[in-house]
Amino acid sequence: MQTVDFDHFPLKDGDLVLDLGCGEGRHVISAYVEANVHSVGVDLSLNDLKTTQEKFEHFDEPDNDAKTFGLSSANALELPFADNTFDKVICSEVLEHIPDYRGALAEIERVMKPGGLFCASVPRRWPEKICWALSEGYYNTPGGHIRIFRANELREDIEQLGFARYHRHWAHALHVPFWWLKCMFWNNQDDNWLVKQYHRLLVWDLMEQPALTRVSEKLMNPVMGKSVVMYFRKEATS
Repeated sequence: MQTVDFDHFPLKDGDLVLDLGCGEGRHVISAYVEANVHSVGVDLSLNDLKTTQEKFEHFDEPDNDAKTFGLSSANALELPFADNTFDKVICSEVLEHIPDYRGALAEIERVMKPGGLFCASVPRRWPEKICWALSEGYYNTPGGHIRIFRANELREDIEQLGFARYHRHWAHALHVPFWWLKCMFWNNQDDNWLVKQYHRLLVWDLMEQPALTRVSEKLMNPVMGKSVVMYFRKEATS
């Protein structure tokens, strides 16, 4: 499930791309597939990085010397990269997990080249508040969400570091009812019939990409998209 729209986040041949908090690899692998870039994923979880490596084997292009793929276990507050290293940075559905998210943003600014592009996505405020209201377990778990962002305040935090936002959209409206159902039946969500049936719908939509659900989600995203996705350019003078 891809949150970043590469139409708004264009990759150029030779770009060095960082996916910070890459999880199980959806964007670090997507960037590798999208263009001849050097794609690097960073995450604290060794298990997630192992899963990413296993998934990547299906997309590897060993005969293409124009692109590379790498993974690293690292802390978002102490990235093991030099200043002005990356052309593009993705941080998708990560900042809501980090206590010192401003410190993570400062590290992103440090490792980015002037003029580079940054994409940040976080859960949208009002659907997220309903999840929190429905289940304490949704957020009160190790590694869970520790804050609900106001998108405009996050935008200001990023712009204060010398970035300028150039685009915004919302994503994954179809997933909002799924998470509400999971929260409603949190203690038995794995066995709940409604949760299972909605999950089947999402898997079908992901695999088949039918026009009905694709158009429906596109129309619903501005109203109830689960994620807000913002795109920034690092000012050359920052």
